[in-house]
Amino acid sequence: MMNNQKPFSPITRRQALKMGLAVASGIAMFDPRQLFAESNPGKPYAKSVIQIWMWGGPSHLDTFDPKPDAGNDYCGPYKKPISTNVDGIRICEMLPLLAKQADKYSIIRSMTHGNNGHETASYLVQTGHEPGRLVFPSMGAVVSLFKGYEHGYKGTVPPYIVLTRPQGRFSEAGFLGPLYKPFCTGGDPAKNPFIVEGIIAEGISDERQSARRKLLEKLDTLGSTMSANAHFEKFNQYEKEAYEMMFGQARKLFDLSTEKDTLRDRYGRNTFGQSCLMARRLVEHCVPYITINYNGWDTHKQHFETMRRKLPEMDAGFATLLADLSERDLLDSTIVWWGGEFGRGPKIQWESPWNGGRSHYGKCFCSVVAGGGFKGGRVVGASDEKGMEVANRPVYPEDLLASMYTLMGIDPNGPLPNPIGQDLKVMPIADGDGLLKEIM
Repeated sequence: MMNNQKPFSPITRRQALKMGLAVASGIAMFDPRQLFAESNPGKPYAKSVIQIWMWGGPSHLDTFDPKPDAGNDYCGPYKKPISTNVDGIRICEMLPLLAKQADKYSIIRSMTHGNNGHETASYLVQTGHEPGRLVFPSMGAVVSLFKGYEHGYKGTVPPYIVLTRPQGRFSEAGFLGPLYKPFCTGGDPAKNPFIVEGIIAEGISDERQSARRKLLEKLDTLGSTMSANAHFEKFNQYEKEAYEMMFGQARKLFDLSTEKDTLRDRYGRNTFGQSCLMARRLVEHCVPYITINYNGWDTHKQHFETMRRKLPEMDAGFATLLADLSERDLLDSTIVWWGGEFGRGPKIQWESPWNGGRSHYGKCFCSVVAGGGFKGGRVVGASDEKGMEVANRPVYPEDLLASMYTLMGIDPNGPLPNPIGQDLKVMPIADGDGLLKEIM
């Protein structure tokens, strides 16, 4: 639960105004999915989402919205943004590999919500809702609800997976409950083996696990004599599924040693790079929603020292993921969403104790989207000359989420089940207002 929660309102004031205008205009029955169908005839909806969650908040000026003319107090050492393979789009010079993939992604340079608190901003960006008495589910949980087991998903792993650990900022499942919580792998995919919680036990060999199972079977005399009992049958089925996770297809799915060393090197032999590779494998396995929780971006102190390490790591993993998905004909059916809870203060805090740090900044920040029906090689919106304010085309979290729901074939105006029976919508919009139509 979140602290200092406001009185519950099913939708924000902004959304209410838009819905009210729609009703007044007689267009309340608008279906945003029709917009996608009309502009993309014959094109299927996105099947999966890979969310690269930049835990802590990445600097927009030092990634996808450089400001070389703003002066040293804003751009610091990064004064020479580089051109990309799309005319007119420049990004930070520390991202040369992503510069070669710009035709595959679009940059939203006018994200905003105005909140500078990690917990609240994370909730806003991942649910599209202001905090209230009701804790809304994150997009991952909503996708798990509409694209999971109850709707034909037959994967051997859960439909919502987090690599590798949860944020702990808020309950991702919200009021949908524990059935829609993500499966957090734990472990580190850069290590061999990748110790996935519940599938691989550290320090215990397969032979020992198998011997334990045989011993349990011998000791289970009650179960063997009452195998026809419905309760025992259910228990035996659960046991079978658990061992299938440990020794069957799920085990093979998380085994990155089967990938070519050259490809693993391209992704980067680090936790983030190998998480990106693992995310691609999960997409191949038809998992609907994968989050890569990529921490280390809360750079209050010595920001640029951290960027010298993190940006090349991010560049390799993210760029290779886009290229790899494209080469395998998976990008058209997979949304890749990069971003964090907010950006970082455009003005650098050189003074002690920050020593060149950047603060939290929710007024203006960047997100990047690729694949799954999003066009590449575009820029949406703009910030002012110092990255302090949105200059045009403000994009709110609910706009981005509603756009992604639409591309996944989930109606933002459709009903969202909840425990108190309120008439709640997935991510209510009116007449497509706010949708990122220019890149859909």
